[in-house]
Amino acid sequence: MAAYEKLQQVLDRAVAEVGVPGIVADVKDGDRTWFGTAGVADLETGSPRRPGEHFHTGSSGKTFTAAVLLALEAEGRLSIDDTVNAHLPGVLDVNGYDGDKITIRHLLSNTSGLFPTGLAPEVSYRYATRSGFVQHRFDTFSTEELLRVAVSQPPVGAPGERFEYANGGFYIAGAIIEKVTGNSYADEVELRVTRPLGLTHTRVRPTADTGYPTPHPRGYSHLFLKDGADPAALTPENWQSLMEEPGLPPLDVTELNSSLGYAAGNVVSTTGDMIRFFTAMTTGSLLPPAQHRQMWTTVSTEGSYWMPHTRYGLGLFEFDEQATGGRTLCGVGGSLWGSWFFAVGTPDGRHTVAVHTNTEWKTWDLMFKVVEAEFGVSIGA
Repeated sequence: MAAYEKLQQVLDRAVAEVGVPGIVADVKDGDRTWFGTAGVADLETGSPRRPGEHFHTGSSGKTFTAAVLLALEAEGRLSIDDTVNAHLPGVLDVNGYDGDKITIRHLLSNTSGLFPTGLAPEVSYRYATRSGFVQHRFDTFSTEELLRVAVSQPPVGAPGERFEYANGGFYIAGAIIEKVTGNSYADEVELRVTRPLGLTHTRVRPTADTGYPTPHPRGYSHLFLKDGADPAALTPENWQSLMEEPGLPPLDVTELNSSLGYAAGNVVSTTGDMIRFFTAMTTGSLLPPAQHRQMWTTVSTEGSYWMPHTRYGLGLFEFDEQATGGRTLCGVGGSLWGSWFFAVGTPDGRHTVAVHTNTEWKTWDLMFKVVEAEFGVSIGA
């Protein structure tokens, strides 16, 4: 379709120039839809990408966590301004953290002061190198282990002081959901999000699950440090310089245990389901107005090592209007070994593009080029 020629060109360049094995874009624009692909779902067989594929949505799962907690707030079961100690006494009272000062809102907005969880030695030493990943790819993490990892390093700031992307905050948020409801995190997501929205191809991945429903693409990764690099030396500032050299063949990482994601991101879905979910988040069709406003009350991400030109809400983001020329565009997304997903759309829910690559995040520029092709907005220009 001629209207999507520019978007198709972005997909083609992602494969030819960025090194993405396969990519899909699923567009809903009013009553019009379009689905485009480039590259392959399987490097060995050459099979193409196709509609309806299941994939790991990475940190998009944070939005599901925020939606559950906001639904619980609407029922009067908790307030997102409750402190962590009000629900999980003592969990945060180690290594300089204060559970009487950190609130659920801080956790969901990544302003808790928790350190970037991926830099924890318990995580980086397992997965930082190819050999480590192969050895530990099927390791299972319990909630108790994840809560310990979340506070295993000192704070990076005071609660509310600044934005710092931290999976650990969402581990704690998931544990609060389980404490308040008496149900598992997965059951609460199904009860309050996937079932009401009719997301029949979406679920929190079971702890022991290591595969995907059919159809699905193979996942490929280059997300490893150079041989001999010390994970203990990894920081948000230097991590890119320590990554392995380009040109190495990707590692097939399709089968892995992703319990490390837990409530910070362990949802498997499809582009179609994620468009429906994201539309509900932007339009407020799932949550009451008060909670919808809370979800979209944002903080600046400036000065962090996360995505540039954005503001972060509770588990999702919007582009800074100074970077979009005044256009309001919202988004959700996440990355994991062998998978990167994002959806960007207008707040009225009429126009959304959902994109998935069967390798992890490589450059924000790819997202920005998709936005430019689909919405005519040059981010940061």
